[in-house]
Amino acid sequence: MAQGRSIVRGLTVLSIAVALFFVAAFALTLGSDGRLGNLLSLGGKVGVVEVKGVINESGDVVGALKAFEKNSAVKAIVVRIESPGGGVAPSQEIYDAIRKARESKPVVASMGGVAASGGYYIASACNTIVANPGTLTGSIGVIMELGNVEGLLQKLGVQPEIIKAGAYKDMGSLVRPMTDSERGLFQEMIDSVHTQFITAVAAGRGMPKDQVRALADGRIFSGEQAKIAGLVDELGGFEDAVALAASKGGLGGEPHVTQARSSKEPWWWRLLFNFAPASPFASYRAFGLQIVYEGPFLH
Repeated sequence: MAQGRSIVRGLTVLSIAVALFFVAAFALTLGSDGRLGNLLSLGGKVGVVEVKGVINESGDVVGALKAFEKNSAVKAIVVRIESPGGGVAPSQEIYDAIRKARESKPVVASMGGVAASGGYYIASACNTIVANPGTLTGSIGVIMELGNVEGLLQKLGVQPEIIKAGAYKDMGSLVRPMTDSERGLFQEMIDSVHTQFITAVAAGRGMPKDQVRALADGRIFSGEQAKIAGLVDELGGFEDAVALAASKGGLGGEPHVTQARSSKEPWWWRLLFNFAPASPFASYRAFGLQIVYEGPFLH
């Protein structure tokens, strides 16, 4: 009987210890980026935020930038851009978040294979832009694509009927030709957004608007060409951008890097794959911040 009570007591203590361990692990996972090495590092860190894919929304990226801005352990931020562009509004929201973050700590853009249009819009907000020589960038312009399937509907014997209140409520309709007046209104809107793009790049890069406007005809540059044109500061890869950010943030030696996590990434996934030293999960990369885009109009 006494032996049985001892076994039960031992199992109870063990269960409590295991429960406390997982509670502590969970708390640490929420309170840091999940890597024990980064949590225990005494020096500062470089925060990395990914903008990956076409830009459809800004929530995760803006949230990560704000978190790094407020985190005193993060001394500099790298925005890694691998994007052909995306929606105008989310690009502007990320741009504004970067401009705010750089008021308190350096922000370096690292361009991957492509960082064009909205991708360049975002990069221009950073203190410094680092691109590979072969990066595709630039494309400072705005485009609207519409279709007209009126002829196809006629062949199918389909007669569309439109009921509207407001002369321009159906402008851009797929079932009838665009009028000259409607085309003019669309062009005015596109020109306005284009001017916003030029103004943002000029402000972010510290360049005269006329200089930016001369480059803002939608053309694509290589990273090397962009550097010559003044759109990029340095040529190099991601590690070069991290080293530069660490230097600007006053960090010595090899910098500790902390990766932004998606709000959609469940806590148990972070706990399983991240609450560990660098090995054996060193090759794991956050699947968050994969920004998917399908823009119906402006991109």
